[in-house]
Amino acid sequence: MTVQIRRSSDRFVDREPGRRTHHAFSFGAHYDPEWLSFGPMVCHDDHLLSSGRGFEDHPHSDLEIVTYVVAGTLMHRDSLGTDGELTAGEVAVLSAGSGVQHQEVASDAGAARFVQVWLRPDEVGTTPAYRRGSAAAAVPGAGLVPVAIEVGVAGASYGVARLAAGEKLILPVARRLHVYVASGALARSSLAAPLEAGDAFCFVDEPHREVTAGAPTELLVWSFTS
Repeated sequence: MTVQIRRSSDRFVDREPGRRTHHAFSFGAHYDPEWLSFGPMVCHDDHLLSSGRGFEDHPHSDLEIVTYVVAGTLMHRDSLGTDGELTAGEVAVLSAGSGVQHQEVASDAGAARFVQVWLRPDEVGTTPAYRRGSAAAAVPGAGLVPVAIEVGVAGASYGVARLAAGEKLILPVARRLHVYVASGALARSSLAAPLEAGDAFCFVDEPHREVTAGAPTELLVWSFTS
């Protein structure tokens, strides 16, 4: 049983004109053998884009790319013919499979922030696909709300919790559990000093844990059976 905390201040940071990215795991020029992956999760990025800025056309293959929009509107276009927008609280999965091109750009209406996770799929070379979901049901008092999305990783599930200040949440039990504070803060507990926006818990084989919101808080929770 282990608990690790990945603080926002310890994440690798990339800055370019119109973009700031916090990487949880080794990425590009950033390398740390202690932070290569977490189960099938090989990338956990928090992106902030200025209006009209972002990532132009680029390729991917054999990844499950899960995008959650925290704020603003993100424009998505890909070689499958998808051309649309994701707004705050919406989720998209791009199963890159045998290969796909896509681009992600903040709308001209203003800045956009999104959290993107890459998962290693169980099968490679599959037919690429794009799917969407929503976390609209995640409201204070609703607990952890599963997001109905299909990813090519057996036993992987994604949930969102929006907690009022002082609200408690019992986290699920899983082989691996990744709990990311997208906004707000978790109060001090027996596990750690307060967690703030951009911080994450990484649990392995832990029993049920309870967390308490120290302010209105949005949590993004991945659980894995392996």
